[in-house]
Amino acid sequence: MQNIYPTLKYKNAAFRKIIFILLFVIGIHQKQAIAQEKLYKEQFRPQFHFSPKINWTNDPNGLVYAKGVYHLFYQHNPFENVWGHMTWGHATSKDLIHWKHEPIAIPELKDTMIFSGTCVYDQNNSSGLGTKEHPPMVAIYTGHIENVKQAQHLAYSIDDGKTWTKYNKNPILDLNKKYFRDPKVFWYAPKKYWVMCVNLPQEHQVQFYASTNLIDWKFLSDFGPMGDEIGVWECPDLVQIPVLNSKEKKWVLQTSNHERMQYFMGEFDGVKFTMDPNQKTILRPNAGPDYYAGISYGQLPANHLPVTIAWANNWRYARKIPTYPWKGAMSLPRNLWAEKINGNWQLLQKPISNLNALRKKLAFQKSSLQNKDETITLSTMGIHEDVYECDFEISSSTNEKTGIIVLNDGASGVVIGYDPKLKQVFINRTNTNTSFDAAFAEMGYFAAPVTTSSNKIKFQVFVDNSIVELFVNNGETTFTLQAFPKHSDKTIKTLPSNTVGSVKNVQIFPLQSIW
Repeated sequence: MQNIYPTLKYKNAAFRKIIFILLFVIGIHQKQAIAQEKLYKEQFRPQFHFSPKINWTNDPNGLVYAKGVYHLFYQHNPFENVWGHMTWGHATSKDLIHWKHEPIAIPELKDTMIFSGTCVYDQNNSSGLGTKEHPPMVAIYTGHIENVKQAQHLAYSIDDGKTWTKYNKNPILDLNKKYFRDPKVFWYAPKKYWVMCVNLPQEHQVQFYASTNLIDWKFLSDFGPMGDEIGVWECPDLVQIPVLNSKEKKWVLQTSNHERMQYFMGEFDGVKFTMDPNQKTILRPNAGPDYYAGISYGQLPANHLPVTIAWANNWRYARKIPTYPWKGAMSLPRNLWAEKINGNWQLLQKPISNLNALRKKLAFQKSSLQNKDETITLSTMGIHEDVYECDFEISSSTNEKTGIIVLNDGASGVVIGYDPKLKQVFINRTNTNTSFDAAFAEMGYFAAPVTTSSNKIKFQVFVDNSIVELFVNNGETTFTLQAFPKHSDKTIKTLPSNTVGSVKNVQIFPLQSIW
């Protein structure tokens, strides 16, 4: 949870309070004006990725499953379409796809913003903040005082997250440090206590603490520096995941590093995390530019696959993306597995199967695209928005770059394909509209190596107006990327240089809006 936009410095607390009230009033009037318009029909608005009705969002927070409901809290500015006044927004879902907007959960108070953190369902009332009949939901988050201090605070709810009370003895964990943030909390059953992992951003360390009551915390160990030490470390996430086609399990520790994420595979014994000794390189959960602060759901049922959601944006240009009246969206929920590939543990990620419920009738199917520069016109299939799933395969034995172009804005768009010389899959938005920001224009081409035991590379592409998510070879590699074409001609094209027939087994499904 980064503060990259400076907060105004006011001469005294009274003046600051007046400014805050004015912003609140302005925010209310803005909401009323926008309410008169029909939301979720705006240009670039995602139709199956979560975004708030209006105003800024960044990190997902407090992902927890409780009483049959998935809760999504998120960093939110209730007043403006820019970063500031960090508050926890709130949405709920029964299927991780369709979301219901809930009232603001935990608002900024005086000089303390509500930065990223965790929510847990304290079913046994270990905190004593609820009752046996009404166990509390407990949110542990970073209280941020601009240019002064970050410490871990607590709030609780005894009405299933509808209303929240800040703990009257906050902070609950304070190192008197300017940067100390983003607690992830989970129950560690073998030792019968709660575990918190929290970042020392500038030291590039994750610290681990234990508590039996969610209030009093004891230091256990730390991890790092390790891996990518560029920028700060924030938004740690530690979760146990199944090994593909096995009863074995592994632990994966993820951190976010200024613009990108990294992960470490290893073991956790309730006290310390030990990285797998064979991990010699920096591992990324996403090869694209717009995937950050990903965290996993807590307290899922025993037979439920792990689920993670990230912010589909990038700090380098997040403020300048051309969207209104909202700014920012979440990635698709994805399931996690571990797999050993060429002797090294690797994270596999697949979109959750519930997404299939959004598929409309299959609109296009073809065993092979036979012509170079072939065009598939979506509007003739009843697809009048860039909201669809496109699945296809490319032969790894091809001799030239092969792929498709989506989000066409006339002659160009987002290119997705395979480069046989480099043995890489790639995604390229260079030729879309990048004029709104220089940093966005610089970050156009992204590629990652791909391994395959066959001669086919599988592509699963989700296009959602301004977000493209790509899953390669059943989640071996993933890309999340934003693009903002001036307009779209609602076509999919093959690359002009494609070998005839190299794009195979093409299927296109229009997807329903969740709104």
